[in-house]
Amino acid sequence: MRARNGVRLAVNLVNGSTLAGLAVARIGGARLSRCPEGLLAGTGYRLPVPSAPAFTMGNVIITRRDLLDVDSDLFRHEARHATQYAWFGGLIMLPLYFTAAGLSWLLSGDVGSWNAFERAAGLADGGYLNRPLRSSLSTWPRSRSGTRRTW
Repeated sequence: MRARNGVRLAVNLVNGSTLAGLAVARIGGARLSRCPEGLLAGTGYRLPVPSAPAFTMGNVIITRRDLLDVDSDLFRHEARHATQYAWFGGLIMLPLYFTAAGLSWLLSGDVGSWNAFERAAGLADGGYLNRPLRSSLSTWPRSRSGTRRTW
C-alpha cells in the first residue's frame, strides 16, 4: 500500500468515517471484502437510500451491485471520495456534501453536475453528466447595459 493510502486509512479510522461506513454497510446487509488501496467494498447493499449506484463513507465503498470491479471508473471515483473524507474531517463531509448537492441542484437541476465533491472525484467516472447551468442563471447577473458583469 502506498504511503498516502495508508495515511488516508489511518485518518478515516481516527475521524470515525470508516466506522460509520462499516455500520451503514452492515445495516444495509452488504457483504464486506478488502480492496486495494486500503479500501473495503460493501456489495449487495439492500436499503433504498441513497439512490446512487455506489457511495462512500470513509474507506468503505458501498454498492447494491454484487461485485465492484477495482479496475473500474466507478471504483476510482469512489476512492477519491474516500480521500475527501480524510481531507474534510470525516463525517463533517456529509453536511458539506449535501450542501454542495443542493447548490448543484439549484444551479442545474442535478445534484451532481455542479457539486464540487463530485467534480473533484470525476463526474464521468461516477456516472454523472456535466449539465449546463439553468437557463435563468446563465444570463444572470447583467448590468443595465445588458452586458454580463464580471465580478
